[in-house]
Amino acid sequence: MKTIKIKLIALLALIAFVSISCNNNDNDDSSQQSKTIVSIAKANPNLSSLVAALEKADLATTLNSSGTYTVFAPTNTAFSAFLSAKGYANLDAVPVAALKEILLNHVLVTKVKSTEIATGYVKTLAKGTASTSNTLSMYLEKGTGFDINGGKTNGGATVTTADIEASNGIIHVVDGVIGLPTIVNHAIANKNFTTLVAALTYNPSSGFAGILSGTASSPFTVFAPTNAAFTSFLTETGYSGLAAIPANVLETTLKYHVVAGANVLSTSLTNGQVVSTFAGQNFTIGLTGGAKITDTNGRVSTIVATDVQCSNGIIHVIDKVLLPKF
Repeated sequence: MKTIKIKLIALLALIAFVSISCNNNDNDDSSQQSKTIVSIAKANPNLSSLVAALEKADLATTLNSSGTYTVFAPTNTAFSAFLSAKGYANLDAVPVAALKEILLNHVLVTKVKSTEIATGYVKTLAKGTASTSNTLSMYLEKGTGFDINGGKTNGGATVTTADIEASNGIIHVVDGVIGLPTIVNHAIANKNFTTLVAALTYNPSSGFAGILSGTASSPFTVFAPTNAAFTSFLTETGYSGLAAIPANVLETTLKYHVVAGANVLSTSLTNGQVVSTFAGQNFTIGLTGGAKITDTNGRVSTIVATDVQCSNGIIHVIDKVLLPKF
């Protein structure tokens, strides 16, 4: 009888211990999820540069308040590489206005878990110099993990740790500080534009890729043909490839897809609108049955995606290469 009593007491003690341990684990999870994005970042020694940057740019209060933010959080190593690449001695040397836009380019207003991410464009809170109203686009590419704006080699980043839950959103740790993407950055990031990128860089002496990476003559509105559009163009014109296209023909054709000095949103396009291009030739917008472009040869291209906002302009995607007069 005494043996049974001792075993019963031991069993009750074990149950009590397990119960207390489970409750402690629940409290730990609850405690983590009750912390804000800023609180979690402050507790992570690898994010101390991010915290310092947020405080310098007066954004810590925002990300410490209620909301549904997604923050792509660069590590200290990422910030060190950014400062070195930009020639800044330290974080204090970065102008506050510039730092604020860079940080806002890491923030979405909606909470997006890694399982909810699909390849495509999302909107950040940052603004470039091209538009005062349309915030910058971010290109996410889902693979085994996911890359942002084409990864570090293109001014973007790769997520290294995903889904750190916070009370006001979620954190994904990244390996790079995400720069404000230019038109060329966005073209490189999206694999549907590999032929366009090859065309832009095929004749380096034209300097065309450099123009669309900079701010001179900006902002730009670019009507960007997809890879499939270029394939059809080569078949239609009989050229065997980009190498077979005369340099002046290729350059004029590319410039025919660009409007200089204007950041034209899709909502600003009107039916019958005549658009003057960087090539010095016009095309016409049509909105009946969807947005279309009729080039100077009477060929019609459909606008299949709109308003990819870049720091120095905007991209609208088209399904046929526009052909100017020669």
